[in-house]
Amino acid sequence: MSGDSCVRCARSKESDDALRALSWVAERDGAAMRWLCPDCARDHVRDIEGKLPRDYW
Repeated sequence: MSGDSCVRCARSKESDDALRALSWVAERDGAAMRWLCPDCARDHVRDIEGKLPRDYW
């Protein structure tokens, strides 16, 4: 898998138009850069929010 692919769904960043490519999320893991496409990033945020304690809200 190339460095410009989503780590969750393997979608290629190059397959998106230029505007949508701006909404990809990057994270560093040591020296490695990992990418999430906009759809997987949105799902990931929902996963994180779902695990927050009720007191947070």
